[in-house]
Amino acid sequence: MVEARAGSAGRHKTRARIVEVAARLLREQGAVAVTTRAVAQAAGMQAPTIYRFFEDKDALLDAVAEHVFTAYVAEKALAEPGDDPVADLRAGWETHIGFGLANPALFGLLTDPSRTTRSPAAVAGLEVLRGRVHRVAAIGRLRVPERRAVELIHAAGTGAVLTLLSIPEEDRDLELADAMYEAVMRLILTDAPALAADGTTAVTVAFRALAPKLPMLTTAERALLSEWLDRAEGSPDA
Repeated sequence: MVEARAGSAGRHKTRARIVEVAARLLREQGAVAVTTRAVAQAAGMQAPTIYRFFEDKDALLDAVAEHVFTAYVAEKALAEPGDDPVADLRAGWETHIGFGLANPALFGLLTDPSRTTRSPAAVAGLEVLRGRVHRVAAIGRLRVPERRAVELIHAAGTGAVLTLLSIPEEDRDLELADAMYEAVMRLILTDAPALAADGTTAVTVAFRALAPKLPMLTTAERALLSEWLDRAEGSPDA
């Protein structure tokens, strides 16, 4: 049993070494440079060793994307929330834009529509965004449903990074990302807490965010409340 664990640890170490070397090549030279021969040479091993862990180059690149992005998401998730959820949302946006511009090849892999499966790290990143949007909703500053806000922010952030990456670095206008953020915020945020805002949507969204914290409700009451909130969000004056 001890020998089996030692063998497993050795395989894990070798795999981690391959991924780390491939990540460095990707960062320094782009996806084209990440060949099995180049990775093996840089890692000080024979090329057939790579195929013991990854069936092809695409599988290796997927592992590299997971490795780098998982570390980024973990760091983002560990960030302590501040007193202002809206400011935290802005900070998360800036971190996302910065990561994408600093890791162009990796960002391209993560957003490639031809990927057959969604990256677990990307899914985790969306959960972090959902949490930040939920905090904004809870203070009555969201004028649209939480899901809509998350989708708008995610789409705008991805689009902003890909657009900037398509422009030569010396010609990029980083204010484009700021303008995109402000445009999205005008769509999803109220100018004041929900009780002072026009319409009912902000109040409804805020109440939906806080409803799970009401332990006195039964399952049936929660279902009924959810139905009422759905109707309120769809009302003409919302």
